[in-house]
Amino acid sequence: MKRYITEVGGVPPSPSPISNAVVVGNHCWISGQLSVGADGTYLRGTAREEAERAFGHVFRIAEAAGFSRSDIVYVDLAFTDLSDLREVNDLYASLFPEGKRPARTVYQAARLPFGGKVKVQAVAARV
Repeated sequence: MKRYITEVGGVPPSPSPISNAVVVGNHCWISGQLSVGADGTYLRGTAREEAERAFGHVFRIAEAAGFSRSDIVYVDLAFTDLSDLREVNDLYASLFPEGKRPARTVYQAARLPFGGKVKVQAVAARV
């Protein structure tokens, strides 16, 4: 049985025709999140600030889907400039405790929507 998570309090609706997340069994796939404010405008800042807002959306979506931050098993980080990775790594370490950090992929994208610096997507699972 699939469950589509479309509206989540504190997460602006996507301008794209997507679900914020899809839950299948004990797994939840969370769509890529950006540094977007409640009114749908892009909130610019340092890479760390933008990633912090995007992670906040990811965590709220996971919770709305019935998962917690500790259920996140995989994170995908896209940057428009990989030199921003260091400052986001510090944030990442503060969000996930050592020994319980999700697997992760990091890559540089030529461009992100709204001219963003960072995009975060994730997968959560329960056993």
